[in-house]
Amino acid sequence: MRAILPLLLPALLAACSTAPPPRPAGPAPTAAAAPSRAPSDGGFGDIVRRVEPVAEEICRGSTRNVDCDFRIFLDTRPGVPANAFQTVDQRGRPILVVTEPLLDEMLNADEIAFVLGHEAAHHIRGHIPQNQQNAVTGAVLAGVLAAAAGGNQATVREAQELGAFVGQRRYSKEFELEADALGTVIASAAGYDPVRGAQYFTRSADPGDRFLGSHPPNADRIKIVRQTAAGLGR
Repeated sequence: MRAILPLLLPALLAACSTAPPPRPAGPAPTAAAAPSRAPSDGGFGDIVRRVEPVAEEICRGSTRNVDCDFRIFLDTRPGVPANAFQTVDQRGRPILVVTEPLLDEMLNADEIAFVLGHEAAHHIRGHIPQNQQNAVTGAVLAGVLAAAAGGNQATVREAQELGAFVGQRRYSKEFELEADALGTVIASAAGYDPVRGAQYFTRSADPGDRFLGSHPPNADRIKIVRQTAAGLGR
């Protein structure tokens, strides 16, 4: 099991960004380390103040024994890619991070609100622990099969790494669509137009329907947003 633990560190970040990877390298930011400023200024801060309490209310109403006290940061460190992600700190408190390059790509408040709702939804739906469990299961199964086939230590470790990757990616696309749907609900409840917000996907690179890809095609994401919004009467 010791050999598996390093494989799980990437799972501390939800398998999510509003565009395909790259994702930030190194340890996941925490409340104490980072994102260089909190979103307290300008339009971003205004959007956060509307979306955050809605996300927390939905989180508390649909989960049990889950920390719903979100902290949201704007990452202004030089060189970070355009990205948004959800993680948790050492206490399990949910952290949402939007990088400044991604913010610069957003055309309106609806897009920003949708991104924040989407990231909050990953936490509410429990995607990080599900990804961790999927990675562990895949690694253990692959390692056992490799050992049973007579593989040496290096072969077993390679099998574990592949198994963890496949296990973590198995439901990644489904998780993204789940987060899109709940993110639509959150953004709408906060007073924003999620369908307009999802128009960002029309400008971002389309990952297509790749085998073991981490994100579904943009058309599928726009479709789920529209369907969910229609169900809300928007």
